[in-house]
Amino acid sequence: MHGRVAKAAVKRLKRWLHLGHRWLGIATGLLILLWFGSGLVMLCVGFPTLTEGERLGALPPLALALVRVTPQAALERAGLAHYPARLTLAMRGGAPAYWIADTDGRRQALSAVTGDPVPELTAADATALAAVHPAARAVADLGTVTRDQWTVTARYDPLRPFRVVALGDPAGTELYLSAATGELALDTTRAERVWNWPGAVTHWIYLTPLRARAGLWQDVVLWVSGIALAAGVSGYVLGFVRLMRDRLTPYRGWAAWHHLAGVAGGLVVVTFLVSGWLSMNPRGWFGPRGPDAAMRAAYAGQAAPVFPLGPDALAGAPAGTVALDFAWIGGRPVILAAGPGGTAPCCGSALTSEAIVAAGRAMLPAARLREVTRLEVPDAYWYDRHGAPILPVLRLAFDDPAGTWFHLDPATGAILGRTDRSGRANRWLFDALHTLDAGPLAGRPALRLALIVTLSALGLVVATSGTVLGWRRLRRRRA
Repeated sequence: MHGRVAKAAVKRLKRWLHLGHRWLGIATGLLILLWFGSGLVMLCVGFPTLTEGERLGALPPLALALVRVTPQAALERAGLAHYPARLTLAMRGGAPAYWIADTDGRRQALSAVTGDPVPELTAADATALAAVHPAARAVADLGTVTRDQWTVTARYDPLRPFRVVALGDPAGTELYLSAATGELALDTTRAERVWNWPGAVTHWIYLTPLRARAGLWQDVVLWVSGIALAAGVSGYVLGFVRLMRDRLTPYRGWAAWHHLAGVAGGLVVVTFLVSGWLSMNPRGWFGPRGPDAAMRAAYAGQAAPVFPLGPDALAGAPAGTVALDFAWIGGRPVILAAGPGGTAPCCGSALTSEAIVAAGRAMLPAARLREVTRLEVPDAYWYDRHGAPILPVLRLAFDDPAGTWFHLDPATGAILGRTDRSGRANRWLFDALHTLDAGPLAGRPALRLALIVTLSALGLVVATSGTVLGWRRLRRRRA
C-alpha cells in the first residue's frame, strides 16, 4: 500500500517536473540563449567607460604660468561649507580651471585665471575642448543629450546634460562633455557602440527606458533570471531522471541533443545562471565596495573648506603634469601630480605608509586594526577585475563584526576599495563561478578564456536545442 502511494507520488513529481521545465524553458529559453551568446561578445568588447588613464590622457599639460587663483580662493568662490570630495586643477581648453566634485556628487568648474564659474558649453566651446584630445581629427559637434544608452546609469546624473562631440578619428570616437562644466564624462568608439548591442545591452537587459529606473530594472532582471534559473535546475534534474540504461536517451533529434547536452552541460547552465542572479545583489546581501562619506571624511581628517598653499607652491609640479589633485589625508594637505610618469605627491607633499595606515585607522574608530599587509603581487582578493590591479597595495584588516578590509595605494594614499565578509563571499559566488577567475585559472587569462568559450559553447547547445523544442511545442499548440 505504502509502496503504491510512494510510486504514485514519484510519478506525479516527475510529471510536474517535466511540465515545469517545459513551460519555464519556453518562457526563458531564448533569453538564456541570448545570455550565452552575448556573454561571448562581452569577452571581447566591454561596456563603454572612461578609465582614469583615458581621462588623464585626454588632458594637455597644465599651463601653470596662467594660474592666478589659489585652491583656497577657489574653495571660497565655490561657497562650500566643507571640503569637497575632489578638487582638481587641470586645463579646460586653453585655460586652467578648478574642477570641484562635492560629497553629494554635484560638480562645479571655476576658472583658475579669474575665479569665475566657467560658462555653459556651446557647440563651438565643445568642439574647441575636444580639439585638444590626442585622437582629434575632424571634430564635429553632435548636439546635446540628457540620457542615452551609454550614459543611462545614475552615476552620470551630476554631469547631465551632455554635449556629444565626434573626434573624426578612424576609431569613430565620441566624447561626452558635461554641458555645465565641460568635464569629460565618457568616451565611446564605433566598435563599442556597435558590439555592445549584441553584447552588454543584451546580457544585462540594458534597455535605456528600463535601466533609467534602477529599482525596476533590478527587479526585472532578478525575476527573469530567477525563472530562468528554475528552468535550468529543473532541466538538470530531469536530465538525469530520463537517462536510460540501454540506449542512454529515449529521445531523438533536437530532443536528444537537448537531453544529452543538458546532462553534460546542465551544471554549467545552472552555475552561470545562479552566479549571474547573485551579481544583482538581491536584497543587498553583499556589502558595498567603497567607503561611505563618513569613512572618507574620517580618512581625510579635515572637514573645513581650506587648503593651505602659497602662491609659488605650484611651481614645484613636475614637467608634463596634466592635473593636480588637492586632498587631505590624516589631517595633512597633499598635492598629487598626474602626468606621463604616473601620479605621485609633489610640491613639498610627502606620504609614508605609516601616515596612510594611521589615516586608515580613523575610518573604523570603534574597531581594532587587526592586520596591515603590503601586497606586491595579486592574491585571491586583490586581482584583475577590469584591468591589472594597482600594486603594491596596502590591505588594512579590521576586527569589526563585518570583517572589513580596505585597500589603499601607498604611492598616492587613494582608497582603492572596501570589502567585508559578504563581499569576499561574493568574490567566489560571482567571479569564481561566473568568470572562472579563481584558483589556477586566475593567473592564466588565455586558459581561462578558452575554458569560458568552451563551456559557453556547451551552454549554447543546451539553450539552442531547448529554444527549438519550445518553438515547436508552441506551433503545435497553435495548430
